[in-house]
Amino acid sequence: MATPLTAAAFVAALRAEGLTVLETPGWATHNRNHKGPWGPVHGVMIHHTVTKGTANTVRLCRDGYAELPGPLCHGVIAKDGTVHLVGYGRANHAGLGDDDVLTAVTAERPVPADNEANTDGNRYFYGFECENLGDGKDPWPDVQLEAIEKAAAALCRYHGWEAPSVIGHLEWQPGKVDPRGFSMPSMRARIHDRLDTPAEGKPKPPAQPKPPAKPPVRPAFPGRGYFGPGQSNSYVTKLGEQLVKRGYGRFYKVGPGPRWSDADRQATAAFQRSHAQLRGDADGLVGPLTWHLLWA
Repeated sequence: MATPLTAAAFVAALRAEGLTVLETPGWATHNRNHKGPWGPVHGVMIHHTVTKGTANTVRLCRDGYAELPGPLCHGVIAKDGTVHLVGYGRANHAGLGDDDVLTAVTAERPVPADNEANTDGNRYFYGFECENLGDGKDPWPDVQLEAIEKAAAALCRYHGWEAPSVIGHLEWQPGKVDPRGFSMPSMRARIHDRLDTPAEGKPKPPAQPKPPAKPPVRPAFPGRGYFGPGQSNSYVTKLGEQLVKRGYGRFYKVGPGPRWSDADRQATAAFQRSHAQLRGDADGLVGPLTWHLLWA
């Protein structure tokens, strides 16, 4: 989870990674922020455009079309590896996707199969549209694949993310196939290797040893009766605060607070679905195992 870069920092990060970047007029303030929030950001999403010709592709991704207004991404990665910036802020690129995928990306774990479309991805992901017909036959030039690798790595490097923070549209929304023509696991492997060296290509300095992390203090489970409709107590607040820390804050428009709410139930259910031990009973109600795993 991170605050989105400023537009200036965004373009600087791309150029520092060695990319050629072109800025379309007004890109830095061209967005869909009036339709919903932008951020916190959790990762980078890669798409293909199903278009041919760079000028046409850039224009479409900047302006959109009647059913889907632009911008349709933040940057267009052309066949020659140039990144054309077309918008910044909330963009119509990710659409609704699977909350379990978002949880995995936030935790930098392998993503599960996407089988739901219940979460607003335009809020949480940077998006790059890559010029390609998406028919499995249109080639992906090496210079373009390298630019995709660099663009994703630039943002991961800035935010301190690892390669699992980068996904394809097909891993987010059921029914999507993009990007088609290369695999996301292979692209994440490239991004992982790139992040092992600084942007300027010098050897990565040895990591400084970190002090051992202190395990979180797990409060004793008070009992099931403290949770559910009509309950208001400090344990409901502790539950909500821990769910936010574990990456489920998207369910809370306000709070968390002491009074049990539907947000508490939805966030708890999403947490339960992310754990194999709880998935068969992901009802949003708090039992001792859910409480234990929240602080594990």
